[in-house]
Amino acid sequence: MPGLGASFGRGAATTFQQDLANSDCILIMGSNMAEAHPVGFRWPMKAKEKGATLIHVDPRFTRTSALCDLFVNIRAGSDVAFLGGLVNYVLSNDRWFQEYVLNYTNASTIIQEGFQDTEDLAGLFSGYSGDGQTGKYDAVEGHWGYECRVGGDPAASRQPPRAKMLKGEHGIQGHDLESGTACHSAPRKDMTAAPDGAPPHDPTLQHPRCVFQILKRHFARYTPEVVSQVCGCTPGELVRVAELLCANSGRERTSAIVYALGWTQHTIGVQMIRTAGILQLLLGNMGRPGGGIMAMRGHSTIQGSTDLATLYDVLPGYLPQPAADEQHETLSSYVDHEGLLTGYWTNFPKFIVSQLKAWYGDAATPENDFAFSWLPRVDGDYSQLPYFDRMARGEVTGYFLFGQNPGGGGPNAGLHRAGLRNLDWLVVLDWFEIESAVFWKSDPNAPRPAEIKTEVFFIPAAASPEKEGSLTNTQRMLQWHGKAIDPLGDCRSDAWFVYNLGKRLKQLYAGSTDPRDQPLLHLTWDYDFHERPRLPDGTPSRIEGEPDLEKVLQEINGYRLDEADPRTGRPRLVSGFSELKDDGSTACGCWIYSGVFPEPGRNRARERKLTDNPLQPEWGFAWPDNRRVLYNRASAAPDGRPWSQRKKLVWWDEEVRHWVGLDRPDFETEKPPGYRPPPGATGMAAIAGNRPFILKPDGLGWLYAPGAVKEGPLPTHYEPVESPVGNLLYPKQTCSPTLRTFEGPLNLLAHTPTAEYPVVATTFRLTEHYLSGPMSRFNSWLNELQPEMFVELSPELAAERGIVHGGWLTVESARGRIEARAMVTRRLRPLLTADRIVHQVGLPFHWAFAGEVVGGNANDLTSLVADPNVSMHEAKAFTCQIYAGRLGVRTPTPTKHAAPWPTREPVPDTPAAAQPEGRLGHGK
Repeated sequence: MPGLGASFGRGAATTFQQDLANSDCILIMGSNMAEAHPVGFRWPMKAKEKGATLIHVDPRFTRTSALCDLFVNIRAGSDVAFLGGLVNYVLSNDRWFQEYVLNYTNASTIIQEGFQDTEDLAGLFSGYSGDGQTGKYDAVEGHWGYECRVGGDPAASRQPPRAKMLKGEHGIQGHDLESGTACHSAPRKDMTAAPDGAPPHDPTLQHPRCVFQILKRHFARYTPEVVSQVCGCTPGELVRVAELLCANSGRERTSAIVYALGWTQHTIGVQMIRTAGILQLLLGNMGRPGGGIMAMRGHSTIQGSTDLATLYDVLPGYLPQPAADEQHETLSSYVDHEGLLTGYWTNFPKFIVSQLKAWYGDAATPENDFAFSWLPRVDGDYSQLPYFDRMARGEVTGYFLFGQNPGGGGPNAGLHRAGLRNLDWLVVLDWFEIESAVFWKSDPNAPRPAEIKTEVFFIPAAASPEKEGSLTNTQRMLQWHGKAIDPLGDCRSDAWFVYNLGKRLKQLYAGSTDPRDQPLLHLTWDYDFHERPRLPDGTPSRIEGEPDLEKVLQEINGYRLDEADPRTGRPRLVSGFSELKDDGSTACGCWIYSGVFPEPGRNRARERKLTDNPLQPEWGFAWPDNRRVLYNRASAAPDGRPWSQRKKLVWWDEEVRHWVGLDRPDFETEKPPGYRPPPGATGMAAIAGNRPFILKPDGLGWLYAPGAVKEGPLPTHYEPVESPVGNLLYPKQTCSPTLRTFEGPLNLLAHTPTAEYPVVATTFRLTEHYLSGPMSRFNSWLNELQPEMFVELSPELAAERGIVHGGWLTVESARGRIEARAMVTRRLRPLLTADRIVHQVGLPFHWAFAGEVVGGNANDLTSLVADPNVSMHEAKAFTCQIYAGRLGVRTPTPTKHAAPWPTREPVPDTPAAAQPEGRLGHGK
């Protein structure tokens, strides 16, 4: 998310899946969309039917590859080098969309004197402190910011930090995932603000310190020949991809990029996504039909979980969780430190005050800083990887776990299970007894159950048809799903569990006068149904205490506290986030969702109306403000007219003096294209009418990100933590200088370059299974389709190691060993990189020791290493060794019997083709 946020202003997919059908070219990279997102893949196929070119760049030839026009095979973890080669090709051959780049990006902005690039410092940026492996950057000290105007004090924005913010330390994400994480300890606005107005620009793009020239110098070494040596592709393949993207971008044509966890799960994953953002800005594809970057999420509402702040250091709507620091001591100092002077984030005070009013109601007043002191302060890193590292060291007492299976699916799952064994108590909510619930008795590599102290409480969870609520999918769309039936027995929804746990805690502490109990006691917690809810068949639900989730959604939407709705007598629901105030008169649980429930009885997430508008604006609700294509002001030229009739989306209507079109304009609707801000303007008044990226303080897409990403303002190729080769581009700086490692006896690493583990491994998912298997491996029908763990490897590697197709093999990493069946296939091939042959293997990550089918766990081989922005692991690129044969040790046995066939008799009144397996009647 910081990769998208740092480039454009929001850390979310910039378009919607159906819009891929409008693309003239689609680059799918870091994704096996046909298998991992098969329903969404219909839209690239629609584009192909209309003549679009589909490209797949991946370590493996997959079903996606088979359906694309061009497949390029690269080494896992080398994506920045490949993308950097595309950027270099566009720049060196003058194939960039000049009018778009000059008006809509910060290409002409001049950077401070004193900034030094990786080209100057052998792979490091200025402002670095550390040993080249686990250090950090301070963007202020490195002079990453915009230059000041002549006449101002050039040193004003280069002063050393006023206070050492805790959030500037590793792993604490600080401001928000959308706008990029702070990598400096001075106020956020210091990086882009000048004392006397906007920073200087050079519209000729000739100034040596303008972004465009810095960008050209930075990527100049990413030639087709060098990229070929790093990635293992041929120079011609890189040029072919570059030519296709260039030929399908511009006024009349647009190209899209699709990625998923194949980019995310790297220590430089943020930089991979940043490079894609740079490429799309140079080609003029952002904010336009058939363009943008489609970030494919892997769960039904993983987008919603981050929107509503399941992360430890982010509040709903990507507001920063306050840190335990003097600059976050009061509401005013917090706003001053985190707020911006220009752009839409100047509304930050409205969002945080409305958030506090939603949580604490009447107890949040101007006199007590709207109860800002009640918000928990971040005093350390509580993200999953360092937290489980501490748990494995015996530093954690108890843990609530639902919606996740770290004992089977966590990176270095063995360390995760060691952490669970150190707890005093563990609460697991799930459908089945997953690895994280039965680790104490079923893990074949664990001590005897009598030696494990953890007391496990297993709470049966309701399944999807047994609960209601909204899901926010990969394209930011909220869709409501209704409850079909009551859950069986004691099963309950996760909402029921959290709501009733909160009620019991409030009851437990009732009457307390201790100051630390007041946030809990004053927390608004009134989501009961007015009357017993009914099921679709009209019968009343038997479940007591289920919360009314439409009440929750109404609070999330927001309402006015100073105005009652005559229809309900309750505070009037706001129509959108533009109504929010910072004076305490509005409450809003998540500002970006505001507008989803604008009036009583109208839950827009429930809407399912198809219209003539191809964007289908009445089907669900997409944040923000039901905009389906973000930054869509860029779909029109600087003068407000569409770049072309073929690619029109929104445009300026001079007659009505409004932005109009197919989509909700992601811009001030009444601001004309010719508007230019007066000197000293602040807020949205400082954003010109030709600046589409309104969440950026300068309204521009950032080719160069001054202080928004912790690895540096520009993407740089670094090798994975584990790689068989060194860094050909920067030999003195092999891996990311800001990565985080958690080395110890449970998390051994084979540092790059490694000879002991010469084979590159990457993990992947199958259509038939889901994540680490907590749902799918308890399903007999899915297990029948994919019954056993296997490893994909090339015929060449198999011949070297004496491995036969279908036989057993052993995979060993520095963390452990697993056995699996061999899938010898030409979908993987040896790559020539840096004058040596590198072999790759692919491991599906769906098996472990619980369920109807069990087997070797790919996650036992991966490591705890983390990028500095979001503590993301690197399961998509690590090293291993491959042997023929089995381990010769105790193997797991199924913990659950397969479901028996209820009957072998044909189903009455059912066509033969719809009969159960084996009852098709041979086509009769």
